[in-house]
Amino acid sequence: MIEIILQYITHLLDAGGYLWLFILMTMESMVLPVPSEAVMPFAGFLISQKTFSFAGVIFYSTLGGIVGSLISYYIGFFGGTPFVKKFGRYFLLRQNDLRKTENFFQKHGPKTIFISRFIPVVRHFISLPAGASKMNIGKFILYTALGAGLWNGFLTWVGFILKENWTRIEQYAKYVDYFILLALLIAVVIIFQKRVKKIAKPS
Repeated sequence: MIEIILQYITHLLDAGGYLWLFILMTMESMVLPVPSEAVMPFAGFLISQKTFSFAGVIFYSTLGGIVGSLISYYIGFFGGTPFVKKFGRYFLLRQNDLRKTENFFQKHGPKTIFISRFIPVVRHFISLPAGASKMNIGKFILYTALGAGLWNGFLTWVGFILKENWTRIEQYAKYVDYFILLALLIAVVIIFQKRVKKIAKPS
């Protein structure tokens, strides 16, 4: 599966240039299975081949990250409260949970958005709660751009250095993704169990 995704990514970037770099990174910043660890190192390789430039890669990839994050942000912004009201009981979510999320992002939103851009799996979803909590849009865009720009720049530079061996990054990164996904799954199970016990506990 990973090999097929890599083939599509390399084909699209080869054929579509910066436009597809923008599109792929827009998708990467949403809840879609497009890993930046596959896109950006290959873009770095293309820089070494004089196909792309550093400035162009960082600009279009970061712009894509901002656009994709904003789409997710507004999905959370307009859909968060209605979703919890309509389906929250099936996921043991309450209105109070939204208020807690809003308070968290009011206090820690900027650094949370910035740090999340460097964490696999998390960066695909973090814009949804940011939108649901109505985080300040200016700060959201600023810290998304800073985090995405630094992360994309790092992956691009490594791909540029590795050249034809750029696929090594994705090969190692997938194990980090699995670890993060497992940790998140365990955390969700623990929180779910605590919530069930709290609801079942007689008052």
